[in-house]
Amino acid sequence: MTDHAISLTDVELRRQHFQLGPIHLKVPRGYVTAIVGPNGSGKSSTFRLILDLLKPDNGDIMLLGESIASEEDWQTKGKVGYLPEMFSQHDDKVKASFKTDFVKKWYPNWDVNRYQELLRLFEVDDGIKLGRMSKGMRRKYELALVLSHHPELLLLDEPSSGLDPLAWRTMIDVLHRYMEPGDRTILMASHIIEEVKRLADYIVFMIHGRVLGVYEKDELFGSWHAFYMQGDRKIAETMPGQCGIEQAGGGMLRVITRQAPEAEAWCEKEAITISHRQALQLDDILAVLVEQERTRLRS
Repeated sequence: MTDHAISLTDVELRRQHFQLGPIHLKVPRGYVTAIVGPNGSGKSSTFRLILDLLKPDNGDIMLLGESIASEEDWQTKGKVGYLPEMFSQHDDKVKASFKTDFVKKWYPNWDVNRYQELLRLFEVDDGIKLGRMSKGMRRKYELALVLSHHPELLLLDEPSSGLDPLAWRTMIDVLHRYMEPGDRTILMASHIIEEVKRLADYIVFMIHGRVLGVYEKDELFGSWHAFYMQGDRKIAETMPGQCGIEQAGGGMLRVITRQAPEAEAWCEKEAITISHRQALQLDDILAVLVEQERTRLRS
């Protein structure tokens, strides 16, 4: 059994106004991996490629150890739960219970008790037509639906979109419990910083169709810091991992580094006093990476 729930190798999707890839991405089995990036970065397209809903122009995709191009891939897909960001309007005229009766036929592991438990937990009435549900209610119903066949892999595209704070907390608890057996995997895309911090073990940055890196969450937040210090800008530019320098007032420089431990040792060696240091938040890190990518594209 592979240690990767999902593997994308040299995957490309070319469109007239957008190119995705080439993507090299390995999603570790048994963990929660979050894809973070601005709108239009290719996150939703990546999910659709993984599910074989889009065909890549190049590259190979492995899902739970099997090629999605395999003739037997329907068995693999039966182990996957997918929550898209946007739901089809074709379902709007039917009751949720009608959709459930249709969907459950495709999953041998369908668990009606789990389904009813989740409906009660999320306070959802599946006797309502899907088109009459609020966005948050529809999201909760669809989440209950994808969890009720005990999938080995969950693909969640903006899972909390439309949820109120109480429903959001419930969703976080449900997903934590889903991961408790230790052999399940979540790949999610989210704009909610707190959601990523609470759920993710690994973070993937995706910008302009490119994967810029995969980071272990705690290591990421321990590495990206802003140092406030007195000194010459030219010298500060040689700091290990330096990603940006700006004036902070009073002759102070604010230097961003992605290698905080090495940068701190470098400051000590250079006899530079750090007056203050600050760990960067996820949105701050993303902003730096976006600016670096824009600079790369302009050059």
